[in-house]
Amino acid sequence: MDHSPASPTLIGGRLSLDFVNELNSSSFSWEELLRFLLLTRIISTERSAQLLSLPQYDPQSAASLLGKAQRLHDSLRGTFHALLHKEALSRDWIEPINEVLRITEGHDELLHQNGKWGLEFVAREGGLDWLLAAVARSAAELVAEGHSARLRLCSNPSCGLFFYDNSRTRRRRWCSMSRCGNRHKVAAFSRRHAAGRG
Repeated sequence: MDHSPASPTLIGGRLSLDFVNELNSSSFSWEELLRFLLLTRIISTERSAQLLSLPQYDPQSAASLLGKAQRLHDSLRGTFHALLHKEALSRDWIEPINEVLRITEGHDELLHQNGKWGLEFVAREGGLDWLLAAVARSAAELVAEGHSARLRLCSNPSCGLFFYDNSRTRRRRWCSMSRCGNRHKVAAFSRRHAAGRG
């Protein structure tokens, strides 16, 4: 597993949206989960290296966390689609979020790593569930915003990525201009140019 947070494609604008976008299938692997946690700086490179071998020496803990992460992913996908379509939220979708939020008792602490200080959450309990706490908190904030949340789905029908619309006009259509917006503009230009010649 590559432990360097290579070119991030995080475009959601909220951690929970990036969680759903990056891990686009609920059958993601332990390694894919660790890559996301590293990419979003929830864990350090050192911690990622330690956790990589967890399935070999503590398979029950690794399977438990991966299962919770996959359930959380499924619930977030359903929740976000319901918010987009202004539908009622199922309690079954909210429970995995609350399950993770229940373990978030703890505190922030300044820790010195790699020659610099950084703020890190230190959970009161030593389990692994806290690795998902920031994702659950991000999702809870979106749910609390309700149907007025600026949650959007990319206008490119073959994309399907969620994003939070922070634009001034609240009319953002694309997950990102470089990924989908420019492609749409180039395709539209090509169609106009071809029609002009025909």
